Amino acid sequence: MADIRAKIASLELPPGVAIEWAGEVKEQRKAFRDLTLLLILGTVLVYMIMASQFEDLLDPFVIMFSVPYAFVGVVWAFLLTGTALNLFTFIGVIMLIGIVVRNAIILVDYTNQLRRRGMGLYEAVVLGGRTRLRPVAMTSLAMLFGMLPLALSKGEGSEIWNALGITVIGGLLVSWLVTLVLVPLVYSLVHEGRQWLSTQREQ
Repeated sequence: MADIRAKIASLELPPGVAIEWAGEVKEQRKAFRDLTLLLILGTVLVYMIMASQFEDLLDPFVIMFSVPYAFVGVVWAFLLTGTALNLFTFIGVIMLIGIVVRNAIILVDYTNQLRRRGMGLYEAVVLGGRTRLRPVAMTSLAMLFGMLPLALSKGEGSEIWNALGITVIGGLLVSWLVTLVLVPLVYSLVHEGRQWLSTQREQ
């Protein structure tokens, strides 16, 4: 389509003549609009479910903090492999939301449990990260190895599934590190701020 656009741009169209895109291009645009709406709705619904589950608005925010970094991993994977954004890679991006959020929930939920047992904020964050390192690593590695056959397949029609595998692997590689490093950091900063505010109110 980009090549055709470049050719058309150099043409001098007679008066009253217009060019309209149809066929596969039109359907792809419609599909992208629908998937973008699904991506937004999925993100909002995931946040609402976590907010009701945790009975808190800040912890779901901490968990959702890892989602944008999955998109960074996807962009890097696209640049390194020359993959283009298409319907299958878009579906992979939507899949990533659930996968990334699940890893962060494992970490944040256990940290909350430790704090309810009377442990201090810093100690709970450190112990939670250390204890949940293996479960988060295992779930991420399981998904990564599960997607490798899709990303490396060379069979007929594999170019379709290659893109899906590359999308999920790229997003997981970055979000995995974010879950283990930045999520505990953001959690501690958010809850330190909450403690400071409650102290100021009491004074």
